[in-house]
Amino acid sequence: MDPRDRFSNRADDYDRYRPGYPRALVSLIAERCGLRPGHSVADIGSGTGILTDLILEHGNRVYAVEPNGPMREAAERRLGGRPGFFSVDGTAEATTLLASSVDLVVAAQAFHWFEPRATRDELRRILRAPGWVALIWNERPRQATGFEAAYEALLERHAIDYAAVDHRRVDAARVDEFFHPARAERIVLSNSQSLDRAGLAGRVRSCSYVPAAGAPGYGAMMGDAGALFDERQVGGVVVLNYETIIYLGALRPGPGRGAPPRA
Repeated sequence: MDPRDRFSNRADDYDRYRPGYPRALVSLIAERCGLRPGHSVADIGSGTGILTDLILEHGNRVYAVEPNGPMREAAERRLGGRPGFFSVDGTAEATTLLASSVDLVVAAQAFHWFEPRATRDELRRILRAPGWVALIWNERPRQATGFEAAYEALLERHAIDYAAVDHRRVDAARVDEFFHPARAERIVLSNSQSLDRAGLAGRVRSCSYVPAAGAPGYGAMMGDAGALFDERQVGGVVVLNYETIIYLGALRPGPGRGAPPRA
């Protein structure tokens, strides 16, 4: 499946049930790279605007670049009335933004879908010097125990192509190659998500690598998700723990121009 189409039938669940990001994330990035209110940020692969929302709260203009129509429309419903929000129908490799038009690029839960070389060229084009980029993922612990291990087993049992698209296949070497000759700083923040029964079901459905509603295996997967909740819930909720991983580095901006973003 074309990565741009994977979430077309999952946008609502993604918007409602994917974890957010620690409130300290944007201020930490801003401190490291000198981002001030009023500066422009491109959120590439912005999805339903989960991170865009936090950056707008910081007082920045945000160009939310998202190729998937239903995901982009969900962000427009969420953020369409907010000052500084611009919704952009574009890709990481062809954003449509003007050259040297943004002070920071972020990509949250998205870089693993990009073609790295073409993306690097495009980001160098749109960034002002020194070209700050933050690659961000919410990542469940690799050596999971307890509920996280049981949740991982549920996904592996019902996944269609989990191993092929899991973002954790993007290792340090691929990140180093993307930022070369510069080096990225790796920062880790703690994060978690509390889910009730409906929330756990929605969190599972939001994954692009599991059966969608009506597909073979969907009913069995939802049955197992409900059983897992009943077995592990405490006080009517289960908790998924994450590490929010940030790779922050600078790219040299390059030449070229594009079309202006649409408001």
